[in-house]
Formats: sequence, C-alpha cells, structure tokens
Amino acid sequence: MYSNDDVVHDGTIYVREKGELHCVNNAREAGSYSLWPGYPPVKRKPTRLFEKDFSVRLCIDNVTASSSKRKDHFVFTYNSEGSLRYTAKSLFDTCLLYIADNVQHIESLVGFPEQMADRLFTAAEEKQKFSNSETGLRALQVFCEAYGDLVLRSLCLRNRFSLLSEKLEEIKTFQSLQCLDLHGCKLGDGHEIFEHLTSDQLGSSLSQLSLGANCLSDPGLQKLTAPVRVMKRGLQNLKLLDVSYNPISERAVGYLACFRKLQGLDLSETLIKPGMSLNKLLWSKMRLVPSDTPVAVFNHSCCKTEGWAQEVVNQWEVNGAKLPEKDIKPRTNALHFYGRERFVRETLNSTPVLCNKSDDVILRLQFYRPALQEEIAVDADSKTDMPAQKGMKRKRSMENEKAVVNSKSSKRQSVSSFSAEDLDLLNSY
Repeated sequence: MYSNDDVVHDGTIYVREKGELHCVNNAREAGSYSLWPGYPPVKRKPTRLFEKDFSVRLCIDNVTASSSKRKDHFVFTYNSEGSLRYTAKSLFDTCLLYIADNVQHIESLVGFPEQMADRLFTAAEEKQKFSNSETGLRALQVFCEAYGDLVLRSLCLRNRFSLLSEKLEEIKTFQSLQCLDLHGCKLGDGHEIFEHLTSDQLGSSLSQLSLGANCLSDPGLQKLTAPVRVMKRGLQNLKLLDVSYNPISERAVGYLACFRKLQGLDLSETLIKPGMSLNKLLWSKMRLVPSDTPVAVFNHSCCKTEGWAQEVVNQWEVNGAKLPEKDIKPRTNALHFYGRERFVRETLNSTPVLCNKSDDVILRLQFYRPALQEEIAVDADSKTDMPAQKGMKRKRSMENEKAVVNSKSSKRQSVSSFSAEDLDLLNSY
C-alpha cells in the first residue's frame, strides 16, 4: 500500500455524477503521466464530460412559474447555422425585471430619474402589472405621484362608459391631466367622477374638458361649478368646455360664467336657443362671441390618449372587451334564450342617439374668445347698436353710486349672496 504522500497531484479534478466518475479539466490530456513513483508512465485517453455529438434541446411544454422566471434572465437567439444559443442578460436588465415584478411594493419614486422610470414603467406594462386588479392601482399611484403628466397628460374616453365604470379608481390617479374627453359616457348629474374633476390638483392642470352627450342638466352643471363659484377652487384654468347634446337651458350659462379663462364653449344641440340675448350674455359674462363656422378644437380629433400609460388604457379596453366564460346554469340559459344578454351587449356598445345626426341638421352653437383687436371692434359695435337716450348718463351715474354703497354692505353680507342650493352644495363638500 502507498501513503497519500506518495500520490502525485497533477491538478486533475474528478466529479461523481449519478454514480459515474467524470473528469472536468484537461490537465492530463497532453503527454503521459505516472500514478505512483517508480512505475512506468501510462498513456490514457482524456475523458469527456459530454459526448462529442452532444446537443441541447429547449423543452417548453410544461413550463412552471419558477422555470419561466429563470428564463427571463437569458436572451435566446439563433446563429447562422440555425442552432439555438443563449446569452445572459445584463445585471441592469435583471434588476429592472425584478423591480417590475414587485412594482406594487415600491414606496416612492420621487427623485428617481425619468429615463429609468420610463423603462421601469414599460417593463411593468409588458408584465401587465397595471391591468391586474390587485397590483394595478398601487402601481399607478407610485408613478403618478412622482411624474405627474409624464404618466398621462391627455385621456380620451369617448363613448367608453363601461371602461370608466370599471376603472374609475385607476382613472382617479391621473391627477395631472390637461385634456379629458368624457363625451358619451352617460354620467348624469351625480356621477362620482365630478368629485375628481373638482379636486384641487386636477382642477389646476385641466384645460380642456368634454362633457357632451352625458344627460347633464342644469342641476348637474350647478354641482360641477359649485367649488369654483363658492370656494374659488377647481377647474380655474379651464379654457375649452364642451357641454353639447345635453338638456341644459339658458340658466346653465350663468353657472358657466365662473370660468374666467374660458376661450371656447360648445352649446350645440341643447335647450338653449340662439339669439341676441344669448350673445350679449356670453359676451358680458365671459367675453365670448358666436362662431359662424365650426370651431376646429371641438371636432375631438386633437384629443388623444398620450403619455406613458397610453398602452395601459388600451390593455384595459382589450381586457374589458373579452366576453366572460359561459357558465352552464339554468338562469344563464334562460337569459340566452330570451335574449337578455344580447340586449345588454348592444346597449353597452351603442353610441348616443343625439350624435347620429348629420352636420346639416345639427343646431351648432359654438362660441370663442376673439383676439384683442376683435374685442375692441365688438365693443364698438355694441355701443353703436345701443339707442341714444338723454338720461342715460344720469342713470349710469346713479347706478355707480348705488354700486359703491352696495359694495360696502356686501362685505358684511357675503354669505347671504349665495342661494340656498349653493349653500347646500357647499355643506356637502
């Protein structure tokens, strides 16, 4: 027997796998070697861990969740010979995928670079994290709090009332919108979205709002404008407003007078009748004049969903359009037989009836704010149209004196200037 000291260690490494011994390095390939001193050298063919014609085949038949996560760290490609090759992803991409998988657990992204956040948002979007009911709301809140209008600056939900109802909480996270199209969403007078529209953050950024064909009446507009009229907050920077195809009267124009920065107003197909009284009211309250031709900003072609979350909204719509799996039950079969489900589907996919009119039949009432020179010309025309009366100057002076007296007393009685309905709305907030 020989001791361990007599054994020559030449760097060869053996690995036992499944009961067989394999050589994993080629230290003994070149030349001959001797196992023990004094014995003749022995020539041995180098062993291989794999055979010469060894090949690898990727099997994806039964892929589990753990194996799919492992494959995310590799990039599989084919070479010119048609063989499958893979390379490991960079450490940055691996970390990005890991954070995207757990984006709902991020506490805050404030101060994080925008370029990195854009790539992280795209990675989370590809994994449909924002479409998941468990992670979508929190993930959107994290990005919207940090990046505002970069996430979404314009949102078009025209005739998508089902999407608005299903994703209302997620839509409320977009608090930096500049353009919002809710045409044909069947809001009515008491929809929950009105509280979001009159919030401080969204009200300061929103400049274009479309509320056409929503069955909106005078009380609905009164509620919508109450924060601006009473508390001087919400929608103060609104420049374009569309309330067409709604059953509103001329009384609603008085509620809209609180939007001092309004540059365009669409009152088409409402209960308001065109005339000189309406023109004078809009000119005196908001400096708006009627347009003889259709205003380009009210054709809704400029309002599109824009921002990082553009594809997220598309995912919501695609997922919402998928029909649920049929459940074989007596009640379901009865609904199919009597056509109830078909009626519901047609109602959801139908467009407002008022919007189906041709352009020749539509009673178009669109107003816009002219330039400074046009305002001077309109003021001159309005002065020439007034009849000359002898005691007009005297009446104006008396009215000015009364206005001074009333202004002093109005400071003490500012609360009494509001109507009972305004006070009830104020208390509701």
